[in-house]
Amino acid sequence: MIELAPTRTWRLRDFEQGLSEPEESLRDRAAAAVGVGVDDLRGFRIARRALDARRRRGRLCFICHVDLVLDVHCRTAALAVLERSGRVAAAPVPGRLVLEGVAVERRSRRAVVVGSGPAGTFAALVLALNGLRPILIERGAQLEKRTRSLVRFRRGGSLDPENNLLFGEGGAGTYSDGKLYTRVEDALEVPLLEELVACGAPPEILFDSRAHIGTDRLHRLLPRLRARLEQAGVAFSWDTRLEGLITDEGPTRTLRAVRTSRGELPCDVLVLAIGHSARDTWTRLAAEGVPFLAKPFQFGVRVEHPQALVTRGRYGDGPEAALLGPASYNLVCRGGVDGPEAHSFCMCPGGRVVASVSEEGMLCTNGMSNSTHSSRWANAAVVTTLVPNDYAPHGAGPFAGVAFQRHYEREFFDAGGANYAAPAQRVPDFLAGRRSAGELLTSYTFGVVPGRIDALLPERVRDALRRALGRFDRQIPGFAGQEGILVGVESRSSGPVRIPRDRDTFVAEGWCNLYPAGEGAGYAGGIMSAALDGAHCAQAWLRSES
Repeated sequence: MIELAPTRTWRLRDFEQGLSEPEESLRDRAAAAVGVGVDDLRGFRIARRALDARRRRGRLCFICHVDLVLDVHCRTAALAVLERSGRVAAAPVPGRLVLEGVAVERRSRRAVVVGSGPAGTFAALVLALNGLRPILIERGAQLEKRTRSLVRFRRGGSLDPENNLLFGEGGAGTYSDGKLYTRVEDALEVPLLEELVACGAPPEILFDSRAHIGTDRLHRLLPRLRARLEQAGVAFSWDTRLEGLITDEGPTRTLRAVRTSRGELPCDVLVLAIGHSARDTWTRLAAEGVPFLAKPFQFGVRVEHPQALVTRGRYGDGPEAALLGPASYNLVCRGGVDGPEAHSFCMCPGGRVVASVSEEGMLCTNGMSNSTHSSRWANAAVVTTLVPNDYAPHGAGPFAGVAFQRHYEREFFDAGGANYAAPAQRVPDFLAGRRSAGELLTSYTFGVVPGRIDALLPERVRDALRRALGRFDRQIPGFAGQEGILVGVESRSSGPVRIPRDRDTFVAEGWCNLYPAGEGAGYAGGIMSAALDGAHCAQAWLRSES
C-alpha cells in the first residue's frame, strides 16, 4: 500500500474564468499560475465564483477563488510571489456539524426547537447529528397542506394566519427563489450547503456567489430535507403554536417546559427560531420575561421591470449575454449629506411579486422566482434602513417597529382597495409626485391599482427611494424610466426586534437554556445566515457545561 504524503490546500483568489471556459481549463491555468503541473495537483475545486459584469476590456468574465491541494512540502517561486501579494493563502478549513467530545449524558437531554425555517431546521439537524432526539414544533403545516392553503388564498379565499407565505414548513424562504448567498465567511457554510446538495440542490450552490435554488426546486428539496432530519432523530410537530414558557426562578431563569397549542413539552434546552413575522409569539414571550429590544430594519417597496431591460443594462447586447441568462443586480445608494442610504434587496430575476402577509387587513409584498427564471419580469425590493428614532411616533418600547409596520401595511391595504390588490406607481410618476395614468402591467398576484405611493410612504423613506432610483438609473439605463413600476409596500425585509443574547454562548440574557436564533431573534438576514445562526446556537449549547 502506497502511503501518500500529507497535503496542504491553497486558495488562489481573484482568478479570471471565461464565460464558456470549462473547469478543466481553469484548473490547468490555475496550476500554471502557482508554478506546478496538473499532475502535481492532489485536488482542485472552485471555492467561489462571481460574475464581473463591468465589461472591462469589452468582455464579461467570472472572478473565481480556487482551491489547489498540493503536497505539504511543495513550494515554488510563483507560489511564494502570490503568497506575498495576498493572492494566495492557506484555504479555510471547513467546519463540522458533528462535534468531538460531546458528553454522553448530554445526548439524553430534552431539546425543543421552535420554527421550521432555516435556523430551526439546521439547529435541529445539528442536535440530532450529535446524538439528541429533538422535537421541532412549527405553527404551520407541512409543505403539502401549506401549499393548498396558499392556492385557496390566491383564488380569492380567506387568509390562513397559520399557513401562508410566512408560516409553515421551511419558513418564509420556501416561497422565495431560495437565495443562499451571504456576505460573511463561515466555517459551517460548506457542510450546510453540502446537506442541501445531498437533498437535491444544484451542486453549483457550493461556489456560486449568487447561489439560488428556486421555488420549484425548494418544494422538491424540503420533503427530502425533512426525511433527512427524521432519519437523524428529529420529531416534527406540525400545526403547533408556542404559547408559553414554564420556568424555575433564580438569578438566571431556567426553562423546564414549554406550553404549546397541543400541550406541554418538557425541555432542557429551547432554540427559538420563530422568524421575522412572529409578532404574536414575540408578545407572548415578552410577557414571560424574555427580553426584547427595538432594532433597525429595512422598509420600502418592490420595483419591477421587464427582465429584458435589466439583462440589457447589466450584460449589454453582445453574444455573451446569451450565455448568462436573466441578469440580476445588487444596487447601493450610499447615504450622505444629500440624503439617507437605500439599496436593492432580494432581487428576483424572471420572477414575480407576491403578497407576503400573515394578518388580515394588511398588505406586504415580496418577490419569488423559479429555478428557470422564466417570467418576463424582474423585481426587487428597494429599501432604506430605519432606526428606532424613525418609528418612535408609532409607540415606545421594543415593539414600536411592529406598530410602525402594521400602520403602513394597513394604509397600503386600504389604498389598494382592501382586497389584497396593491397600490402601484410608475417610477417617473413617483419621482414627480403624481398618480400614474393608464394600465399598469405587473406580475403581482392580486393585481394593482394606480396609487400615490410617494404620498403613502413616510417622508424619510420616500426621499431615500427617490434619491436611490435616480442613482440606479445611471447603472441600469431605464431603471427610473416608464417601464419601471413600484408596487408596495415592502415592510418585512428584516425584523424590527432583537432578543439580546451573550455574544459567545448565544444564551438569551437572564436565561440559562434559552437560545434565540435567526431572523426572528434579530441575528440573520436571509436563508443562509439564518441557517448558520441556528447551527451555531445548537453547537454553542452542545459545547456548554450547563
